[in-house]
Amino acid sequence: MGKMNGSKIKTLLLAFSVTLMAISMIILPEDSLEASIRGLNMWWKIVFPSLFPFFVISELLISFGVVKFMGVLLEPFMRPFFRVPGVGGFAWAMGMATGFPAGAKLTVRLRQEKQITRIEAQRLASFTNSSSPLFIFGAVSVGFFQNPRLGFLLAAVHYLGNFCVGIIMRFYGAKEEKKKQNKGQSLPSLSQAFSALHQTRMKNQKPIGKLLGDAVMSSIHTLLMIGGFIILFSVLNKLLFHLHFTPAIASLLDYILPIFQLPKEFGNSLVAGIFEITLGSQMTSEIPGSLLMHQAVIVSFILGFSGLSVHAQVASILADTDIGYKPFFFARILHGFLSSIFTVLLWKPFSHYFHIQAIETTVPVFLQEHEQWWKKIMSLFTETGPLLTIIALIFYIFFYVKANRRIQHN
Repeated sequence: MGKMNGSKIKTLLLAFSVTLMAISMIILPEDSLEASIRGLNMWWKIVFPSLFPFFVISELLISFGVVKFMGVLLEPFMRPFFRVPGVGGFAWAMGMATGFPAGAKLTVRLRQEKQITRIEAQRLASFTNSSSPLFIFGAVSVGFFQNPRLGFLLAAVHYLGNFCVGIIMRFYGAKEEKKKQNKGQSLPSLSQAFSALHQTRMKNQKPIGKLLGDAVMSSIHTLLMIGGFIILFSVLNKLLFHLHFTPAIASLLDYILPIFQLPKEFGNSLVAGIFEITLGSQMTSEIPGSLLMHQAVIVSFILGFSGLSVHAQVASILADTDIGYKPFFFARILHGFLSSIFTVLLWKPFSHYFHIQAIETTVPVFLQEHEQWWKKIMSLFTETGPLLTIIALIFYIFFYVKANRRIQHN
């Protein structure tokens, strides 16, 4: 009876929430449209062009057995540290290079290929999802703070925090997992790695054209889903602000933030960041009169937690598998706190060495060149990103129509 009542209450809450959002969009059409356009711009200028090539290449590397080859060589490193197979090293590296939610997508692919167990997949998903260097240096440091040197600190604490999350999550599922004793296990050789690569390639008898088409279709399908979530949460965040939901939660943080010696003014930006990582980071950078160190601590937490928008993307990717979402959620909270703690601990040495708060004339030449490099990268993505997105979508339509015709003929 209790379960039935609980189910009914959940149904009512979901129906009420969706109805309230629909009414809010009707009442506030201009704000909803503005938020939608903001989310769309973020997706087709930055997210799609930065993730699409990596997604396609990743799919092909898995299909051709290169990931299996790397997995054999990385086994001695990944197994002792994180208690996951060597193939997890590929997902970890690609997750760091490309950003959310590449780690989750690659973890799912490895699980589908039966290269990792359910428990190992849950461990892997918890620490292979991180912000990309492009987002940390380009969007946050250059775009929001106009301080590319701050990116060194944010990137260092973010990836260090993620590494520590991986170490902690190695203990997850220890009771459920059957203990494997690797008595007398020798270090892998190149011949074993090549053998694994060849066997994986031989199992996959699809032509190269078919593999490429499947890789493009799968990648764009995932990116369309990601784009939908980015736009949805951009609108949701805006509506919640106008419904005074965001300020209400921020007022509760007025009592919590001082405990961590942080100003109350960060309440609104932190709540925004809990929902959507980009807006939260931007709002934090715009708070007048605040110390850069305090801003860095808040942004580090937001980058670590990743925002409910990213959580929804990952949950959607994991939904078709037996990989649980709860370990990922716990790991993101842990990552947020660890990154903030590391920001405080490393602030002085990084601030001194990288001249984070120094004026332009005192900055070493190599740091000035680094600044210009990231500005050029962001400018390149802004100018060419939309074109790449449109071309990729045209290819997607072509492959989609071709696949449908093949099904109809059969």
